[in-house]
Amino acid sequence: MTVSESIVLETRDLGISFGGLKAAQHINLSVREGEIYGLIGPNGAGKTTIFNLLTGVYLPTEGDFFLCGKSLRGQKQEQICHSGIARTFQNIRLFNNMTVVRNVMVGLHNQPEFRCSLLESLLRLPRHFRVEKAMRARAKELLAIFGLLEERNTLACNLPYGKQRKLEIARALATNPKLLLLDEPAAGMNPHETAELMETVRLLRDRFGVTVLLIEHDLKFVAGLCDRVTVLNFGTVLSEGTVNEALNDPEVVRAYIGK
Repeated sequence: MTVSESIVLETRDLGISFGGLKAAQHINLSVREGEIYGLIGPNGAGKTTIFNLLTGVYLPTEGDFFLCGKSLRGQKQEQICHSGIARTFQNIRLFNNMTVVRNVMVGLHNQPEFRCSLLESLLRLPRHFRVEKAMRARAKELLAIFGLLEERNTLACNLPYGKQRKLEIARALATNPKLLLLDEPAAGMNPHETAELMETVRLLRDRFGVTVLLIEHDLKFVAGLCDRVTVLNFGTVLSEGTVNEALNDPEVVRAYIGK
């Protein structure tokens, strides 16, 4: 998939303060359709805070953000998910006591064609069973793409770490997002798992048309994957551009290695 000029995510002077502490301020991002965009910076730079703003965990105290031109400021987490933003977490959050296939089916509930009314579910009406069958079939399709079909009946907690990360991404993809936020997806992975993850992220963009915004400390991972990056430090934008442009910016070098 080629990068479009259409803007999927735009933030305008986005920020939040906790008491007198400005955790993020004047954040202006413009992420194009089909991009894999990196958000990088030292620990405590405000990266996850921005993800929490974009997903409704925090309410901005200043600025606004837009998905495909529509303001999502003030919307609840569920509304933002329905609008087309999904995320994963630095610390994997799966339904550990559910099977692999059930975890993906939870994500599918975000799509209108897989929703049943409370009455249909309680009374086990025919539509309930039709939807359940269709959801399971779609979940198995997604698991096959991610190489997890054989583990479909395994409890999520029993998967190896790398496969748990894949499952979390598959579940997020099941919500049919326009924009997927990945929070340190390569954290804790060995080199083989990291290489597989890079291919998975490219697959999200190239096969499913999903625009990706990711946070990552592994700069080799970022350099091999991202079209553009924004570098944060102390809650403000330090630099932006291609990976090479940003990482060669003297201010970025100073923030990372203190020179």
